[in-house]
Amino acid sequence: MDLTDIDLWDKDRFVEGVPHEWFIALREQAPVFWHKGDPNEKAMGGDGGPFWAVTGYDDVVTVNRDNATFSSAERQVFMWDPDDANLEQQRLLMLNMDPPMHTRYRRLINKGFTPRMVSELESTMRKRTRDIIDKVADGSECDFVVDVASELPLQVIADLMGVPQEDRHKLFDWSNRMIGAEDPEYGITQEMTQHASMELYAYAAELAEKKRADPKDDLISVLTHAAVDGEQLTGLEIDLFFLLLTVAGNETTRNLISHGLVALLEHPDELAKVRANRELLPSMVEEMLRWASPVMHFRRTAMRDVQLGGQQIKRGDKVVIWYISANRDEKAFKDPFKFDVSRTPNEHVAFGGGGPHFCLGANLARMEINVMFDEILDRLDDLELTAPVSRLRSNFINGLKHIPLKFTVKH
Repeated sequence: MDLTDIDLWDKDRFVEGVPHEWFIALREQAPVFWHKGDPNEKAMGGDGGPFWAVTGYDDVVTVNRDNATFSSAERQVFMWDPDDANLEQQRLLMLNMDPPMHTRYRRLINKGFTPRMVSELESTMRKRTRDIIDKVADGSECDFVVDVASELPLQVIADLMGVPQEDRHKLFDWSNRMIGAEDPEYGITQEMTQHASMELYAYAAELAEKKRADPKDDLISVLTHAAVDGEQLTGLEIDLFFLLLTVAGNETTRNLISHGLVALLEHPDELAKVRANRELLPSMVEEMLRWASPVMHFRRTAMRDVQLGGQQIKRGDKVVIWYISANRDEKAFKDPFKFDVSRTPNEHVAFGGGGPHFCLGANLARMEINVMFDEILDRLDDLELTAPVSRLRSNFINGLKHIPLKFTVKH
């Protein structure tokens, strides 16, 4: 394959499925590859310049862990290049920070994501999951993404942030309008995306005001009374936290659960293994994370001249690390294109592969996936697709929009 034919900007190519043949060729021929820019890539006032595509497991982990050399804050973490005006606001988003500032902000959020606090959520999470399945169990068909996979992460993140459950679908709508802006099904313009952000910020500000007056045991209450370097968080900082938690707590787990179900349907022998032995659930969850890699890439910016994968990277170069490729690296995983619910070890990088940006919600996501599939295996049988799965038009989120599913209910 001629590597110059590879176009990782091409979102239409990702609608067909992840272009794994491109990533195989890159890992084999140029695991650190200077990829062309796209002058037509316009986002948030920026554009799409050329970048180093990093596709091998070891190199992805190296970049992810070395924040001093490969910065998130310098030009933010998305593939497109922001203009200077937009960059200043982007840097207020924790995702776009480097230590020590990132560490201070992360410490605030960590108060809501400790293993102890997450474990305390399990009984509520299980009840909510049963209620979700009860609603679809009245029939014999559903859209698994909309009716099941999206509901649990929405309800859980609403609980964590102190959002009333009756408002949770507002989070779903705002998140879809921001992430799905380039998918023709949603017909969303840049103006509509910005409007969704404004609606979300207005809601966050109103919620924060309520939490200041009447704090509860939730993350927004924590943030409204928290201080960084002795200063209270500003309204904009709280809005951006709310944005990050809404999208990260909703999109990623929803897509992981969706991909996990499809993987089981496409590998009935593996589904049978888990049905026969629930002790495989934890390793199944890790394999789903490796297999799906809901966030396919993040971008860093080189802060000094450095060698990586035999290539000379210059200070200021854009470096994009492809988790979706690293998780199928033949050098890191035996038979990586086999879905294996008992795979061990499984040092996937779906949560970022260590370093300061390791996913805050990893423990929470693992529990949600485990509880969801435990209940599905208890309640639903004869699972079968009734139409092709519909994929999101995105080269960033490995998203599924619709999974038409039929089933029988166990009694």
